[in-house]
Amino acid sequence: MEIKKAGIIGLGLIGGSIAKCLKNRLGVETIAALNRNEDVLTEAYNEGVIDQYSTDDCSIFTGCDIVFICTPVSLITSYCEKLIPFIEKNCIITDVGSTKGKLYDNMKPFVNNFIYIGGHPMTGSEKSRYSASKEHLFENAYYILAPAENVSGEYVEFFKDITIKMGAIPVIVSPYEHDYITASISHVPQIIASALCNNVKKLDTPKEYMHQLAAGGFKDITRIASSNADMWESICFENKEQILNVLSSLEEVVSGLKTALLNNDSSSVYNYFDEAHKYRDSFSNVTPGSFVKRYEISIDVLDKPGSIAIITVLLSSNNINIKNMSIVNNRERENGVLNVSFDSEEQRAKSIELLQSMNYEVHKKD
Repeated sequence: MEIKKAGIIGLGLIGGSIAKCLKNRLGVETIAALNRNEDVLTEAYNEGVIDQYSTDDCSIFTGCDIVFICTPVSLITSYCEKLIPFIEKNCIITDVGSTKGKLYDNMKPFVNNFIYIGGHPMTGSEKSRYSASKEHLFENAYYILAPAENVSGEYVEFFKDITIKMGAIPVIVSPYEHDYITASISHVPQIIASALCNNVKKLDTPKEYMHQLAAGGFKDITRIASSNADMWESICFENKEQILNVLSSLEEVVSGLKTALLNNDSSSVYNYFDEAHKYRDSFSNVTPGSFVKRYEISIDVLDKPGSIAIITVLLSSNNINIKNMSIVNNRERENGVLNVSFDSEEQRAKSIELLQSMNYEVHKKD
């Protein structure tokens, strides 16, 4: 199997990034895109990312081998119905929705008309428009696949291979398991980040000192609260049952700490933070999760032009491949401000030796 023609419905951050991946990394000949705003479509067309486009005509997807629906979850099923007259039964229909169970239930009446494999790339940005899209958005990110029950292993493996070529790490789960997982690690954290912002806004002093001083840890932990409100309203109702279950569990955890404080139970308070610390550290050197191990270091560098460039040139000139690099904006609990990860312990050890020989302060992260 191969992709000669692909379709994208919804050319925003995710849809645009998928289109760029398909065109540049998989070499797809023809990409058709549908989007409500024509200016986005003409921009992508002029860039050579897409080859056909429309704001409302689904006939452009005739002959597609795969169609990615990158719209809010509430619109996915209706677009699937609109596609049926124009696609073959062996066309793969996938989506990028962050909920799967309810969507899968709604999709059941139509799954004999196409190959349905639910998808959820676990990546993104606070920005949602096509202008923010990038070919490398999916690199080293989970891409969850939730295929319908009637989908053969051949098609699942084919789509899995597509995500790998996009740079992602595919993980296959059932639609319902997906929703339980994402409620715990994505949806409720979003609710918490927004709750923290709303709470500080409510508690702030008349001179707004909290707003002024909310840098460092608070700013980092609430970063995702900048995400689109329409999208999260939809997610909360699409995954309502699992979110409520996870929120109930969270209430028990927080209530336990509150009780320990009321009872002056210092041992329980210590354990509360110590268990979280140990659990957090258990995956801090793995990117992402247990599927691909990364070997990390942190480097203390000065904030001045060329600092990062010097380090990258030093490592690359010694044949050390940097797998990932990130800047730490909060020094409160970190030994360095530049995190760098490698594929092997050998490369990490070699990088530490080189950097220390240049008088950098380097910390091994385990």
